[in-house]
Amino acid sequence: MRKKKVGAIAIKSFALLVVLGTAYLAMAQDTKTTYPSMAPIEQYLMDRTAEIALARSAAPESISGDAEVLVLGRHGFETAVKGKNGFVCTVERSWTSAPDPDFWNPKVRVPECLNAAAARSYLRRNLKRTDLILAGRTKAQVDEAIVAAVGKKELSAMEPGAMCYMMSKQGYGGDSVEHWPSHLMFFYSQTDPATWGAGLPGSPILAMSDDHEHLTMFAIGVQRWSDGTEAR
Repeated sequence: MRKKKVGAIAIKSFALLVVLGTAYLAMAQDTKTTYPSMAPIEQYLMDRTAEIALARSAAPESISGDAEVLVLGRHGFETAVKGKNGFVCTVERSWTSAPDPDFWNPKVRVPECLNAAAARSYLRRNLKRTDLILAGRTKAQVDEAIVAAVGKKELSAMEPGAMCYMMSKQGYGGDSVEHWPSHLMFFYSQTDPATWGAGLPGSPILAMSDDHEHLTMFAIGVQRWSDGTEAR
């Protein structure tokens, strides 16, 4: 995975963000994979009703209740529920939301709920990546195709205000990082993390930057899950 950690969490008392920082660091580690190739497609699919519920758990019901919901089918993500508020909720699979050792892990299920700006920009990259994976491309081929599409502007730059909720207490991040802490993500087309104060002593913001995809992501931990209970 090309994402690299450019910030570090320095507040020991804010344990949630320490865990979040550890999770993202694990994503950058070069570890021998336990899953050398893609499993049969059936192992990545879910019961439709269960997937809708899991996708909605990414954000508070006031947001996810009126969101569009996408579910994974044999040929890519498809709309299961029409939305009303511009948000789109999905359950990411291993090739878009797991550390490299878990890239093909069929158990990975990571709920997220993106606002309209992120759905029109960031989500398109993940949908394209999924289409390529299901078409039989290798990880290296998919990476090359996404970088090329970004370079040709076939995949758009991040829209202003693009963000997503990742506040579900459910899901599975992989054997390396079993569960993501409750957090929010913000997406920019490669900006300087220093403009956010990310990674500075005392800052609660973590930043990851991908020079190839011209993408900078900021993560901010929150202390409650989407259902309102305390995130510990």
